[in-house]
Amino acid sequence: MNSTSPPYVGFGLGLRTCYFEEIIATNPKVDWFEIISENYFVAGGKPWHYLSQIKERYPIVMHGVSMSIGSTSDVNFDYLDKLKQTIDRVQPLWISDHLCFSSLGDFNSHDLLPMPYTEESLTHLSQRLSIVQDYLERPLILENVSSYLTYQASEMNEWTFLAELHNRTGCQFLLDINNIYVSARNHQFDPNEFLDAIPSSAIAQIHLAGHSDFGSHVIDTHDQPVCDAVWELFLKFANSHTPVNTMIERDDNFPDFKEIMAELTHARSLAPSNWKNYEYA
Repeated sequence: MNSTSPPYVGFGLGLRTCYFEEIIATNPKVDWFEIISENYFVAGGKPWHYLSQIKERYPIVMHGVSMSIGSTSDVNFDYLDKLKQTIDRVQPLWISDHLCFSSLGDFNSHDLLPMPYTEESLTHLSQRLSIVQDYLERPLILENVSSYLTYQASEMNEWTFLAELHNRTGCQFLLDINNIYVSARNHQFDPNEFLDAIPSSAIAQIHLAGHSDFGSHVIDTHDQPVCDAVWELFLKFANSHTPVNTMIERDDNFPDFKEIMAELTHARSLAPSNWKNYEYA
């Protein structure tokens, strides 16, 4: 299956349970919301109760954390069946997961581990992506993960790997600019080189998030505001690319909703005028 670009719908937020009631009560100026796919595998309970109301007002996209598409274990069709049923209920504009592995057989690391960047990995991932997309009957967008280790076996850098995967499969990426920054700090490369290497045609979505800086290393915790360095990378990216769906991601240490909205407003303010053909320009 060849990927097709999702529609451009502007600037969104990650939908988290602590903000459900305020979103429903206030109808904030958000263009779309992203949900964590696995949180809605059960068609009932509090998450679905609120999502069923929110999706009547806003476009929804789905972002998974458990597919482990890079694993060498057999494709988990039980997982894919649950995902497909959830897609049918939610009717998202697009779906995504991480370019990584997190499981091997029955073992789950509960972490998003980078793949070795080799020709063998490219072939393996291309085949897995084809199987998954054919089963789901829609494109799967893949997100770059933050990393804290590298493999001696790697034959290329991460951005070359992503660009070649796009060339071979047509798949598109969710570029997490914070993850790029975290990996750049940990492995001492220029994050601009990463961003410059991925063609606009390969980019479907942007994540902006925060991290924890320990000086000698940086951890992708998603529990802090977006830092100045990540804002600067986004500003440069936005001024050199056609519009890309962009969202603020926060997964812990949640502030008042108005603080998240302030970050979303700041992201909009940094974008050039051709990114602002959406409802809340």
